[in-house]
Amino acid sequence: MALEWVVLGYAAAAEAIMLLLLTVPGLEPLRRGLISVVRNLLKPFLSVVPFCLFLLMDIYWKYETRPTCDSDSCSPSEHLRHEKSIMKSQRNALLIASTLIFYWLLYSVTGLVVRIDQLNKRLEQLKARD
Repeated sequence: MALEWVVLGYAAAAEAIMLLLLTVPGLEPLRRGLISVVRNLLKPFLSVVPFCLFLLMDIYWKYETRPTCDSDSCSPSEHLRHEKSIMKSQRNALLIASTLIFYWLLYSVTGLVVRIDQLNKRLEQLKARD
């Protein structure tokens, strides 16, 4: 089951790096090429959304079928294992949330950058006419 989380982590990291490169000022020559790359990658990265929903259902199923560990009925090692399981679920839920937020931000920022470029070109055309 760890491979899914590694893939999701790499997807979130790639989205974060692309988002960072799109928003850092001073990278205008790089940004034009990056915009075309990101626009082409947005559709394949959309597959992250159902993948995250699947993993979220997996976390929920594990939470519902997890044996309860009350203070009286568990040994210290069972209690520790129970706590680790809860922490892993919380960490994985945070990874899912960050991946979805990074995808949404990347989609929004890419759209805004493309729109700004279009408006700048239109402004230059209007200035050239005058």
